[in-house]
Amino acid sequence: MQFIKNPLRSTWSEILKRPVKSMAELEKIVAPVLQKVKNEGDKALKEFSLQFDKADLKQFEVSISEIEKAKNVISDDLKSAIAIAYQNIKLFHSAQKSEIIKIETTKGVTCWRKSVGIQKVGIYIPGGTAPLFSTILMLAIPAQLAGCEEIILCSPPNANGEIHPAILYTANLCGVKKIFKIGGSQAIAAMAYGTETVPKVFKIFGPGNQYVTVAKQLVNKEGVAIDMPAGPSEVAIMADETANPVFVASDLLSQAEHGADSQVLLVSTNENILKDVQTEVAKQLKELPREAFASAALENSKAILLNSESEMIDLINQYAAEHLIISTKNAEEIGDKIINAGSVFLGHFTPEAAGDYASGTNHTLPTNGYATAYSGVSLDSFYKKITYQNITKEGILNLGPTIEKMAEAEMLFAHKNAISVRLKELMM
Repeated sequence: MQFIKNPLRSTWSEILKRPVKSMAELEKIVAPVLQKVKNEGDKALKEFSLQFDKADLKQFEVSISEIEKAKNVISDDLKSAIAIAYQNIKLFHSAQKSEIIKIETTKGVTCWRKSVGIQKVGIYIPGGTAPLFSTILMLAIPAQLAGCEEIILCSPPNANGEIHPAILYTANLCGVKKIFKIGGSQAIAAMAYGTETVPKVFKIFGPGNQYVTVAKQLVNKEGVAIDMPAGPSEVAIMADETANPVFVASDLLSQAEHGADSQVLLVSTNENILKDVQTEVAKQLKELPREAFASAALENSKAILLNSESEMIDLINQYAAEHLIISTKNAEEIGDKIINAGSVFLGHFTPEAAGDYASGTNHTLPTNGYATAYSGVSLDSFYKKITYQNITKEGILNLGPTIEKMAEAEMLFAHKNAISVRLKELMM
């Protein structure tokens, strides 16, 4: 990690840059893939599976026998862990349901809003270097709670044309009926446009690498909704003298191991903590199976010494981290001052990994600074909000003249007339 001591505010923007490729460069690679799938359907998917995943697939959809086999492969201990996570995530997201509230805005004018589940949703689950079955829990559970009629899941196969059994087991547990062995930007294209095998969906969810992220953004331009522009994972940690360097180092590495394009950020007003954490990072790094990924991510990462707590808060709000850990003696107090973050973890015993798996909150979060404007996935992400209104005779008499005046001022006389004819009818 690069150590930066008391940087001037004018340099913060440069210091906080993420290690991302330019959008134009990525679009040149991804756009042709999308277009080929749009034009050629399953034929293009087969070619890309062979090219990118080294899998020569006879069929894309996972069979019932493959799912049954996965059930037998998964250990009872893992099944129990997934069951606990399932219950916690379901409990947290169930609490997000809201009742319909009817409001009489004017006497005789009643308005309300109803949540309706999006009919067809697509879920992308990375499965290359890490089979993220936990993401299925984060997306399929709220999709089920929202009443989405059809859930499509795509995940890349290995060279043998197989999806990791934990992904299949978890998808089946969450009621996902249609699972396809398709990865990368071609999977996004398949769900966005539909092919002979893969149904078209109305909204696409799920994390992925920069190519997947750009694919989602490109299909979004064509009218397919997406959850958010979520790319490589990241964490920022605020630590004071009470922080445990072993804990902090483990949290930094838990995100760094996601991939070479991930980034971690550590800020403190205590130079000794920064040094102790970096020593501990070097120690723990050697013990990780994914050391190469974590090492590459650490090259893009920063440890920053600042002058005051208020400076730390300002810098963290400017960074707008996907995950923010506040490992300080006054964590909740600082947490109340955070306005830009995907998800916040308070205190020394609240690791980001808890939110990734089983505490209950959703781990599909905005990255790359998008937390300034985007929220993480929630139950609302799977709903459309439809407004309703019902106006009685009394209501149109009360509100009609107001609407007439406004429509006339905008010179939209047909609008005015829609009111006037009703008022005339009632006054006869």
